[in-house]
Amino acid sequence: MQIGMIGLGRMGANMVRRLLRDGHECVVFDVSQANVEALEQEGAIGATSLEDLVGKLTKPATVWLMLPAAITDQTIEKLSVVMAAGDVLIDGGNSNYQDDIDRAGRLSGIGLDYIDVGTSGGVWGLERGYCLMIGGPDEAVKRLDPIFLSLSPGAGKEAQRTSELGYIHCGPAGSGHFVKMVHNGIEYGMMAAYAEGLNLMKSANIGKVARSADAETSPLANPHYYHYDLDVAEITEVWRHGSVVSSWLLDLLAGSLHNDPTLDAFSGRVSDSGEGRWMMKAGIDTGVPLPVLSSALFQRFSSQGHEQYSNQVLSALRAAFGGHSEKK
Repeated sequence: MQIGMIGLGRMGANMVRRLLRDGHECVVFDVSQANVEALEQEGAIGATSLEDLVGKLTKPATVWLMLPAAITDQTIEKLSVVMAAGDVLIDGGNSNYQDDIDRAGRLSGIGLDYIDVGTSGGVWGLERGYCLMIGGPDEAVKRLDPIFLSLSPGAGKEAQRTSELGYIHCGPAGSGHFVKMVHNGIEYGMMAAYAEGLNLMKSANIGKVARSADAETSPLANPHYYHYDLDVAEITEVWRHGSVVSSWLLDLLAGSLHNDPTLDAFSGRVSDSGEGRWMMKAGIDTGVPLPVLSSALFQRFSSQGHEQYSNQVLSALRAAFGGHSEKK
């Protein structure tokens, strides 16, 4: 099949490469001409603008966007002017599912089909394939099945259901990104659980550390219970083999610790791209409790420095009511 791809970053470019490998024709555009030229050398057809890209596609045209959520809407508005009724617009980035519902409504009014695809696979997707969570009209999704199959981890395999191959049509507009939002919320919680557990193991030798005997230091009642110098990198490695907590996330973590056991290359500032916040809002709207996600999300906020002022308030209060000085 033929498809246009807009946004040739870490994921978009590799998705094009995977499609080219499977014989699809890809017309590509990016704000970076170097990114376009790199894929032209691998067999893609380069475009110099959105209009040029659409002009090089046969009808009905299909355009897939892999862009930051902040610029997706404005790009869709520009494309809606140059695309024609019967064409398909796909957003494979991390958009809010509510935006998808609104977009689908606007675009259907001019005859364009809108499909939202929650895409998971990251920088490993070129070789491993991409897990795709798809929302949109049945007919358009069915027509594009060869594209979804080529991108999926199960390309070239036989199965009774597409879910076994790594892609699924979840439902109408927005459902793909709703499922991806929940996926990422679960990911937040899993990452936080690994991080907290490893942090406890890293501190399991605290009984060997001399502690100050003053009013500002909580005493350690039984220091002899905490004399373990644990090799956290090796423990994550052994967990990969037969443990019930094994996962691809653990595989990646073990690899990071093998290369950098103290993780000195990382400052510890953890960003959030929006999905956790949207999932929290959905939990509030539906009355569904999300305590693990909320804890993981707020920990990310803390890592970004948003906790500093509240800590200063706590310190000020201790000084005011008890005369406690901050320990240096």
